[in-house]
Amino acid sequence: MSDALRIVVGVSGGIAAYKAVGVARELVLRGHDVHVVATPAALRFVGRPTLEAISRNPVETELFDGVAEVRHVALGQSADLIVVAPATANTLAKLAAGLADDLLGTTILASTAPLVVAPAMHTEMWQNPATRDNVATLLRRGVHIVGPASGQLTGTDSGQGRMAEPSDIVEAALAAVRPRDLAGRRILVTAGGTREPLDPVRFIGNRSSGRQGVAIAEAAAARGAEVVLLSAHLEVTPPRGVVVREVGTALELRDAVLAESESADVVIMAAAVADYRPDQVADTKIKKETQGDELSLRLVRNPDILAEVASARRADQTVIGFAAETEPDEAALLALGRAKAARKGADYLVLNRVGWSEGFATESNAVVILSGAGDIVTEAHGTKREVADAILDLLG
Repeated sequence: MSDALRIVVGVSGGIAAYKAVGVARELVLRGHDVHVVATPAALRFVGRPTLEAISRNPVETELFDGVAEVRHVALGQSADLIVVAPATANTLAKLAAGLADDLLGTTILASTAPLVVAPAMHTEMWQNPATRDNVATLLRRGVHIVGPASGQLTGTDSGQGRMAEPSDIVEAALAAVRPRDLAGRRILVTAGGTREPLDPVRFIGNRSSGRQGVAIAEAAAARGAEVVLLSAHLEVTPPRGVVVREVGTALELRDAVLAESESADVVIMAAAVADYRPDQVADTKIKKETQGDELSLRLVRNPDILAEVASARRADQTVIGFAAETEPDEAALLALGRAKAARKGADYLVLNRVGWSEGFATESNAVVILSGAGDIVTEAHGTKREVADAILDLLG
């Protein structure tokens, strides 16, 4: 999402309060205006200076501060989104009952913004019938519940009740306010890098981690699309809520793309596909003792999957390709992209520079998106999730 949101992060008094720092930090890094409302108990677990330094705003905690400004309701009235992390069993009970005996309670009751809650407590407390009833009440009211996860709790305890990870909370929170403008559309995404085997233990591959393709799949699912992700040796975990099909080689990817694209409204080819593959694959490990000081390989060209899909696309189907180039000069890079756009025939081509320290295996990206005719449609830079949303905006 490109527009900055005014987000209230509520922090209640549990040991998981330290994770609220990560929630606030990621929201700030995404460009949002974050205001922390902490209960007095929360400040016994994590310090006010830490929360203020991370959120870049004063931490609000007292109900009777700023009375002349009617602050006890102003924060909620002005919020675009409220996230409570952690939400203790006590906080869930108060929210379900509509209590407003502290600043967090009045802020939530005074707001019409989406409310996202991340519970955190011991397993017995989470499984208690009172807590289960409170959660059911909140769900009926449209509150978004994230987690809890299973894992290590305080002391030696382990089980369900661990607060979800900050990144998962942030994604769920932003999804709650993100328009579901791709609902009803089926999107096929390829991600990762193909590997062409030489023998049972070696292959020719590339440095793609799959982060950009995964970010596209995740963003598309969050915006309501039905997503199929063709995964080629990802170094990151595929997102939840998408259908994942694993492929290995360029030929396997081609077969999968041709099969899945028949029912897709949009095909986004973000995977790095090997241009060549070995002519022959050894059945056993190639040994240097038998090969000597030199090893010669004969490579044959792989099919151009993007061009093939683009040439066969339906009138109501959109095809988006990627072009990764190492050219350092901007004008020359753009010329390469335009030439590739003409050859491939896709509706759009996402052009980005890659190298030893950019593009591949990084958290950020910078791209120029060209039309099929080679015109610059838009430019995008930032996290790979932000770039993903810019690409998906083309489908609006």
